[in-house]
Amino acid sequence: MTGLVLLLLALPALSVCGATKNGFDLSGALVPAGEILSGGPPRDGIPAIDQPRFIAAAESHALRPSDRVLGLSYQGISKAYPIAILNWHEIVNDRFGEQAVVISFCPLCGTGMAFSARTRGQSYHFGVSGLLYNSDVLFYDRETASLWSQLLAQAVSVPLKGTRLSQLPLTHTTWRDWQKRHPDSLVLSRDTGYRRDYNRDPYAGYTDSQGIFFPVRHKDPRFHPKARVLGIVIDGQYKAYPFSELARAPGVIEDRLATKNIRILYDERSQSASAQDKDGRELVSTTGFWFAWYAFHPDTLVYRYRPETQDIP
Repeated sequence: MTGLVLLLLALPALSVCGATKNGFDLSGALVPAGEILSGGPPRDGIPAIDQPRFIAAAESHALRPSDRVLGLSYQGISKAYPIAILNWHEIVNDRFGEQAVVISFCPLCGTGMAFSARTRGQSYHFGVSGLLYNSDVLFYDRETASLWSQLLAQAVSVPLKGTRLSQLPLTHTTWRDWQKRHPDSLVLSRDTGYRRDYNRDPYAGYTDSQGIFFPVRHKDPRFHPKARVLGIVIDGQYKAYPFSELARAPGVIEDRLATKNIRILYDERSQSASAQDKDGRELVSTTGFWFAWYAFHPDTLVYRYRPETQDIP
């Protein structure tokens, strides 16, 4: 493990001093202030991309077919965000037509999530706070300096505490798969305005290891901590679909969560999964590591492939 990972390991998680950390007010936070930890870098030490540049798919010579991307098709526009870039920036403030969108990626949790950046009647711009909760990135809005939990999709500190962001359907897949499905896709350019070696993975070796760098509130040993799962939330009910279980199931999985009939699609070659409603419309879902999903949703149901599939708590 090198680069940014070494920086994270070299700088210990600091305890809360008073009610602030990295300059953020933690008084009355929605999550325990003592569990909001420093990841090492200061506020904006990991720089968000505020003026993203894009190139056509045909010009994306730096991308190999197997490279991982986050793909978003929204407002009639398709864009791909290479993980090799997001590893170094974590946040992209973008626009799809007139709609402000924030793309977020937490390398420690393997979670890529897209949100509408508009809430409470205005659009917000986000940066990386340098803080973590349950090992997951806390980003902040520059308008009010409120902290936002990625996996909770919610502001956890004042003044916007409790405000939620609307999550958008995002695909975590290979460039080959995304380009096949969206040949007209734009691709985030490496011309980010920052000097970073995007050919080098600062988290090399992390995905395959058992180790978790920072404490999490809940743990479960049923799967490898970094096993990929597709997580879905419907009407306050949570369910995880481990890729290892999806790989055993033949074809499309028909399931029911809360009040909805859903379909789970899994592509082993691209190591990607998605969810649809009964009419084939894509549902919001989150791909990430098992430990991260469970840390935030300990009451989650878990899909197991059996002759008669059943949910387990």
